[in-house]
Amino acid sequence: MSEAMRDHWWWRPGWRIGRSFYTWHVTFAGQPGAQRLVDDYAPLLASLPQFDPVPAQWLHLTLQGIGFTDEVDRDDVDHIVQAARARCAELVPFTVTIGPALVDHETLQMPALPGEPLAGLRLAIRAAIGDVRGNDNVPESEDGFRAHVSLGYSNTTGPAAPVVAAVEAHGGHTAEVTVSSVSLIDLHRDRKAYEWTDVTSVELGRL
Repeated sequence: MSEAMRDHWWWRPGWRIGRSFYTWHVTFAGQPGAQRLVDDYAPLLASLPQFDPVPAQWLHLTLQGIGFTDEVDRDDVDHIVQAARARCAELVPFTVTIGPALVDHETLQMPALPGEPLAGLRLAIRAAIGDVRGNDNVPESEDGFRAHVSLGYSNTTGPAAPVVAAVEAHGGHTAEVTVSSVSLIDLHRDRKAYEWTDVTSVELGRL
């Protein structure tokens, strides 16, 4: 990575206060391993005021966006959900390991491994969007997906070296989590945090 951290909270194209986004995430309610990781890394984040920590309730793994809620017809959303249920019924729940934490340009994040089942789940969701909107209208690139869970977001610019040193001194932690469903959420970032309301959840291996 570069030698400098960037402020994560700059307004990316299309985003503004009061605007939200339909996206598919893996969330971790009822996963004690995920809660334990938040607890394990809490002292580290408390020592790094240049990061906004992610509370356990907002911990997530981003899979695939659909679009801004004011630009996506709700009927399309309902049909995408139906298509996602059919495609995810052909998958089975799986276990991944998240952690240990590493420093990225704008985040303190934990890789999720193995990546293959998560990439397969993302492809199923992309196919469901393509079933409804056409494959040429599936947003975001199919390539470059890196499955990860962010523990905190950089809120300023500054050198990365002290952050890397603090992470190394803290020591690594990991946890296993089971992915048995994927959540469609209505996401906003109005308060320098990713917060959402649940739209629906689709289970793997079940219609």
